[in-house]
Order: sequence, then structure tokens, then C-alpha cells
Amino acid sequence: MRILVRVKPGASRTAVGGRYDGPSGPALVVAVAARAVEGQATKAVLAAVAAEFGVRGSAVTLVHGATSRDKLVEVEGDANDIRSRFEQLLG
Repeated sequence: MRILVRVKPGASRTAVGGRYDGPSGPALVVAVAARAVEGQATKAVLAAVAAEFGVRGSAVTLVHGATSRDKLVEVEGDANDIRSRFEQLLG
């Protein structure tokens, strides 16, 4: 399942949850402590999403937005479980 993510780099701690209503639709807010330098924030976002959805790190891949705060990621796994968890996290 593909989900939209809005990244907040340089946060005091990593947190997944919240809603950002962007131009492409509702996105999941992911705050990471990593800075937006040389892909560090993107790597941290993928790891945080994997942990929050309870899947392996390799099950989360970046589809679009490597250098943007708005990213599209694909999460492999049971679509119903992922959709349900996504809706919970959006709040």
C-alpha cells in the first residue's frame, strides 16, 4: 500500500502520527531527529514508518520525493492492517 508522508526533519525526537492536508491529499506526519542532509532524514523516515507499521525495514520503500518534505512510500504487508493503522495514526 502506498501512503503519503509529510516529513519534519530536525525534531527533538522521532514521532509518527498526525495529519497534514497537502495538495495531494492527507499525509501522515513523521518527525525525525535526523537532518535533511544527504538522505539522512529519508532513511530515518523509512525506519520510523517500518517500526510504526510493524514491518521489516526492507518492506518500506521510497517511491517519490527523495529531496522533498512530501514523500510517497510503499509499505508491503497486509493491506487491511496497513490501512487501518494509517487511519489510526492520522487521528
